Amino acid sequence: MEDLNNNFTDKYIQDRYKDAIDYYWSASRNNKKWYKATRSLTIIFGALVTLIASLASSKYFADDPELETLFALSTPVLAALLTIIAGFSQSFQWGSTWQNMILTAQYLQKEFDKYLVIPESERNYLEEAEKLNNFVITESEGFFERMLGGSRSISQKIEPEMSKDEEKV
Repeated sequence: MEDLNNNFTDKYIQDRYKDAIDYYWSASRNNKKWYKATRSLTIIFGALVTLIASLASSKYFADDPELETLFALSTPVLAALLTIIAGFSQSFQWGSTWQNMILTAQYLQKEFDKYLVIPESERNYLEEAEKLNNFVITESEGFFERMLGGSRSISQKIEPEMSKDEEKV
């Protein structure tokens, strides 16, 4: 019966590692896509705003009222789009999140590799589950701190309460 429980627990820990690694690689690809798209659009719209503003002030188009109106309207519209794209990029921090997701996936893969080379009879499932859970919680707290700014983490809120409960025992 003990072997059956250990096999189930071992499979559970391995599946948790695989799921977490897959999640972080997938999230890194998604953040990379958004980072590259917003950076590219920022460059393109920045260049277009400069070009249209230059053309609007050119004497060459001063004689054509339709083009003059088009350029006069296009410049602020493109500038607004540029501001929106840059705002999203800054708010969602896709570049730094992409980097952190890659590093997290690599770290988890390293820990999973270490876990797999430990003989099954020597594996500490409780310690491994705790390590995995703590790492994911810490990374999640870091993500929200990057997105929303500094705040007291959940582990900082829970640990004092746990300490009080431990004192009672």
